Amino acid sequence: MMASLPDDMAVVEMSEPGAAEVLVPGRRKLPTCGAGEVLIRVTAAGVNGPDLVQRRGHYPPPKGASDLLGLEVSGEVVACGDGVNDWQPGDRVCALTNGGGYAEYVAVDASHCLPVPQGVDEVGAAGLPETFFTVWSNVFLDHALPEDGNFLVHGGAGGIGSTALQLGRAMGLNVLTTVGSDDAAEFATSLGAARTIDFRTEDFVAITREAGGADIILDIIGGDYVARNIKAARHDARIIQLAFNKGSKVEIDLMPMMLKRISYTGSTLRSRSEAFKTRVAEALRSEVWPLFAKNALRPVTYKVLPLAEAAEAHRLMEGGNHHGKILLRP
Repeated sequence: MMASLPDDMAVVEMSEPGAAEVLVPGRRKLPTCGAGEVLIRVTAAGVNGPDLVQRRGHYPPPKGASDLLGLEVSGEVVACGDGVNDWQPGDRVCALTNGGGYAEYVAVDASHCLPVPQGVDEVGAAGLPETFFTVWSNVFLDHALPEDGNFLVHGGAGGIGSTALQLGRAMGLNVLTTVGSDDAAEFATSLGAARTIDFRTEDFVAITREAGGADIILDIIGGDYVARNIKAARHDARIIQLAFNKGSKVEIDLMPMMLKRISYTGSTLRSRSEAFKTRVAEALRSEVWPLFAKNALRPVTYKVLPLAEAAEAHRLMEGGNHHGKILLRP
């Protein structure tokens, strides 16, 4: 028999948009578990780039979503809403959320939950959903991959980058990745990067072109990288933009993109439909999750901090020296 649930829970709230110190501990009532949802007792929550953007006041939650930060969690299902048949109390899951992860409990669409992969501990599983949903939906879902193709991943030591290069390697691509330190290069190589490129001292355009050009480029940098990516790309390449750390307003010559027949795309996951996220979850469960048991993929946890130290977690992430995911534990 399930133990009774508390009336309220510890959370981390934003006092106002701003720097990391606006994140403060608080308490709230437990969220209600609606139809098609499960209530999860959070074991750990991932910290992601969109959390930082929302904290600064530029990424509001979708209508009806929690105003709390936190887009991914792992934990135990403690209650199920009407119409939920795939999960039951006691199940251990990791899940994509629309917000609310920085808390002891969160209500999540049941179809956006996945089992903790075989061979992965429950804390580490908290760092999987956001980046795997994002990378799989943008790079692999509904796309044929070139045989022995070149995949250029920018920021291979970060959360998105480390996920992308692991998936690229697992899917048979030759992965090149930009990094900013020797430690980051060693880390990316351990995850399967065929070539690391130190952006401080090396030109990724020249190195990628020497390798034959990139068939797929995944970029979180923006700024002058937009034009440089086009130079580094092969004919018929895809360039996928997921963030703009160096800015989104650029002036470029689009003629090379037309001549090379390049497809340039970008998206944000949070605003996609619930049905789309369900389709991504189903694809991950069938095509990607089994790779963890085969040791073809692994979670990459950089540091685990107490939930109340969310501000410090954000400062760590903004420092840019982390390798993999930063997690919070209630």
